[in-house]
Amino acid sequence: MRPASEAELAEQIAGQKTPLSLRGGGTRAPFYTAGELLDLRGLNGVSLYEPAALTLIAGAGTPLAQIGAMLAGEGQRLGFEPPDFTRLLGREGGSTLGGIASENASGPRRFQAGAARDHMIGLRFVDGNGVITRSGGRVMKNVTGYDLVKLLAGARGQLGVISEIAFRLQPLPETSATLVLHGATDPEALMARALASPFELCGAALLAGQPGAPFSLFLRLEGFAPSVSYRLQRLRDLLRGAAEIEEITDPAQSEALWRRIRDLEDFAAHALVISAAIRPARLAACRAALAEVEGHDVIIDQGGGLLHLALRAPEPGEAAAALQLLQDFCAGEGGHARLVKAPPGLWPLVSPRQPEAAGLRALSQALRAKFDPRGLFNSGAPL
Repeated sequence: MRPASEAELAEQIAGQKTPLSLRGGGTRAPFYTAGELLDLRGLNGVSLYEPAALTLIAGAGTPLAQIGAMLAGEGQRLGFEPPDFTRLLGREGGSTLGGIASENASGPRRFQAGAARDHMIGLRFVDGNGVITRSGGRVMKNVTGYDLVKLLAGARGQLGVISEIAFRLQPLPETSATLVLHGATDPEALMARALASPFELCGAALLAGQPGAPFSLFLRLEGFAPSVSYRLQRLRDLLRGAAEIEEITDPAQSEALWRRIRDLEDFAAHALVISAAIRPARLAACRAALAEVEGHDVIIDQGGGLLHLALRAPEPGEAAAALQLLQDFCAGEGGHARLVKAPPGLWPLVSPRQPEAAGLRALSQALRAKFDPRGLFNSGAPL
């Protein structure tokens, strides 16, 4: 099934008798769900773009790359920095707006700018009965009714099929720069010191192997050129003597570096990638808990509250144990860990997503019963 309009989508869902597996660009993760494929790429195109009002409305199947190019032409962007895992997963095509919204996919700028759901000011979706529903509007001050935008963002298509999304936008900064630190004995402490400073970082990430292995720490600044230059020097003074410091002041080079971090490009050759969302204050403890995992690599996106663990060629038992370790840690911290990339044979043997606590599971089931009473959407194996 590949509907070409919202009305066609609603008609198809209303008449559907068997489960559906929702798919946009197919770049988020391998969704092992039962059911007929519902390809949403036909719901594409921009219905409203008002640069002066920093507002965009587009179909859920619209490619992210198309939106990025259009916004850049007007000196604007999606401020939540959505990742694209096309290269990581070795996929063709590219991410769509609906896939980003359904995963609440956000990047290193999250701690400053907010997550995807914070930039979504409205959406339209089709529920499990084929009913079209609109939530939110075209302006930030629209507060009418329930905030279904926040509910559907991150629901992974299990409550309804998003057909259209309204976003608020950000102007592109005049410039950006990055400090790269090598060789410190306690990189997490350095990162905490930098983030606690008044110099307005908009990205902080750590690339490392097992404890004691070499690492690189990245700190990003954006804004008007004089401000970035001043803050960069002050930040360098703050961290002087704690590590070897390298400056990247060319904006294109800095942006390419953060795309590499955001999209986990360094893990493209790894067979296993697990992502854990945890409170930033507990990311260091999580990295320490991974000491028993042999031969791993780690990317900590402090700004996004994410730890990404990668293994190059683990045995199935090693992969399952690494996932279990992270899920156990997250269960005690109120976080969640999930598979992003794994050999096909591993997916059916594990819980790809963090198992929900009993109370949360009951709430999730009640919501699904309300929005998708026939169990049509992504109702197979856990996503």
